Formats: sequence, structure tokens, C-alpha cells
Amino acid sequence: MTGTNWAGNLTYSATKLLEPTSVEELQSVVAAAPHLRALGSRHSFNSIADTNGVQVSVAALPPEFSVNADRTGVTVSAGLRYGELIGHLDRAGLALHNLASLPHISVGGAIATGTHGSGDRNGSLASAVSALQIMRPDGEVHDYCRGDDDFDGMVVSLGSLGIVTYVSLDVVPTFEVRQDLFENLPWKSVTDHLDEITASAYSVSLFTNWGEQVDQVWLKSRSDDAPPPAELFGATPATRQLHPLPEESAVSTTVQLGVPGPWWDRLPHFQLAFTPSKGAELQTEYLVPRDRALEAIDAVRAIAHLLRPHLFISEIRTVAGDGLWLSPAHSTNCVALHFTWQPHMSEVQALLPRLDDALAPFAARPHWGKLFETDSARLAEAYPRLTDFRTLADRFDPEHRLANDLTSQWLGR
Repeated sequence: MTGTNWAGNLTYSATKLLEPTSVEELQSVVAAAPHLRALGSRHSFNSIADTNGVQVSVAALPPEFSVNADRTGVTVSAGLRYGELIGHLDRAGLALHNLASLPHISVGGAIATGTHGSGDRNGSLASAVSALQIMRPDGEVHDYCRGDDDFDGMVVSLGSLGIVTYVSLDVVPTFEVRQDLFENLPWKSVTDHLDEITASAYSVSLFTNWGEQVDQVWLKSRSDDAPPPAELFGATPATRQLHPLPEESAVSTTVQLGVPGPWWDRLPHFQLAFTPSKGAELQTEYLVPRDRALEAIDAVRAIAHLLRPHLFISEIRTVAGDGLWLSPAHSTNCVALHFTWQPHMSEVQALLPRLDDALAPFAARPHWGKLFETDSARLAEAYPRLTDFRTLADRFDPEHRLANDLTSQWLGR
């Protein structure tokens, strides 16, 4: 056994975990394993990284961080965690355009599952990928760049094309961010002013348990942009540091109350040195097209009485569209509806089909690394390039050595 995932809700069935320390050693591992899957930081809540064969981590490969000559891109090790990458970038005076809510996740794993941050104009983490080095199941290493045939199908890959070893990412000059929080935003303000609320800062998160109001709104504003609003449609400015879960200490959260700081210490919600969020939790997330967001929110509110007994908190964010085939934001700007559940596995699993049914009419796309019960027919409808990706996966992995039960169900292969 190779242990459990980060949340502890899943025990892997893999026979062993291998952590090669060189590309040559990785080639030997890949060539010898009849079935294998790449394992990142174990933050997925479903079995996407599991296998009945060998799990492979690239975290021990020779570290890589190099800056392109024009300083618009960097090449990094896929096994690097974002919390480690930001130190290299900061020392170089560079930044990523976006970060997820926690910096504990690996670059390769986050990209493969379409993980994102927030912001009307900010694409997912995968949208920054300009090149990939992939070791295909035959052990051969191949380099692919943005603009190559099918490159847009290779980035959010679900681990189905090979073992990603190194990644090139677009970067920007470093910048500062401040966080300003508001409490108790009326739902009517969301209904009447959602576009204005999400446009009020570089990155915006709304936290709610789907009760009488939105409990918190986090505005993350670039210091070189317009200052955040002093009022927010009836919400009250926070006067103390907050955690998204009201009963939790805010010691683990990044600095708030309008104090400017580096991008890497404000865009995530949680500090690297602490267990993020609740820790013992489950997660589900759907992204819906921006123009269907209010309908989707209303649909969730209609079943909130079923969800709330098993929910810690929900987060509502925006993500800019991209061209990546299996990105939840493929071809459309999105609103993400995230559910952080209490660790009630059987009860949450029983709720997931009801939640899926509620959101399916709005072309909802599930996050690949979370818990969901979307069947293959709905996935094919929600992801119009899914068939193309299946063809690509068959070309890269004709013997299905990288497939597992979950990806086979999703892709129909």
C-alpha cells in the first residue's frame, strides 16, 4: 500500500510508490510497470491518481528553475509545490498571474486536473503552461510547446498521456496585493450585482453556507490597480482577520485588513506552514458558464437544506476561459461553485447525484480532482473535446497502461 490522500478519505490501492531521482531511473520505472499513475501532492479527493500498479512521484527528480532570456517564462520541475516555486520566482522578481487558494499543491498535479485560482481576467493555473516535457509510456521523453498540434489537449491531461517531468510557465513582473474582507453580503446584492462584485478586485471569493447571506467576501486587489471599494452592496467591512470557517482561528490565513504584501502571500487563502482549510474535509467543485451563474446559484440554494448539514463552507469564484480541451473553463468564462464538506463520506456520496442533477442544466463541469458523480454521457456533453482527448490518449498510451478505473469511466476507454 502507498498510503492515503491528503484528506484521508481515500486509501490508495497501488502496490508501491516509486520516487526516481533521475530521468534515466524514471525511464526504467516507466518501462517496467504494466500499470502506473503519476502522484502529485495527494490533494485530489477522488482516485484519479490511484492504480492497481505503481504510483510514480517526480518530486525527487533533479530540481529545475530557469528563467527565459526575455523573462516572460520559467521552466520548473513538475514535482515542485507552488509554495516552493514562489520562493524562486520572488528572488527573480517574477510572479505567476494566479495562484490557487492553497500553495501546498504540486505544479504537475494542479495542471493535470485543471486547478485554478480566481479573477474575472485570470485563467486557471494550466493556462500559464507554454511547454511540457512528457515521458510517454514507452519511456521516451518528448517536448511539446504551445502551438504544437494537440498541445491544448496535453495540458489538462488527467495523467493519461505520460509522466510530466518539467513544465514551462508564463510569468509576469512581481506585484503586491492587499486583501480586504467584507461580511454579511445579502443574496439580493449577489443577484443584482454579481458582475460588479467580482470585478471589484483582481481576485474575489465569496464564502457562504447557503444560509441567509454570503458570510464573507474576500477582495484581493493589486496595489497598482484601483483601490478596492469602501462599501460593497450592503456588506460590512471586516475589522479583524478572518478564516473562511467562522469557528476556526485565522492564524493559518494570509494577511488581510488591507495590508499590502507580495503576490505569493496574498493570492492564496492559506499559508504554506499551516494545514490549509479544515484539514479533515472533502471537496466538490463545479464550474458553470458565466451567463448561467445566477441560475446555478439559485439551484444550489433550492437544495441548501440538504447540503448544509454536511457542509463546512462553499466558495464562489470566477475564472477566465481558455482553450485547453479538458479545462473546466474551456472556451468560456466561468463561475466556480466549490463545496468543502465535513468528512461525512457516505452522506456526501449520497448527496452528489442530487447536486449533479441540480447543476447539469447549466452545462456544469466538475473539477477533475474533486468528488463528483457526473456520468460519462454528461461529461461528454459538458466537455466537447472529450472525444478528441480520448483519441489523443489512445495515441500516447495505446495499451492503456496509464488508465485506471476512474479515467476509463470518464473517457470511455
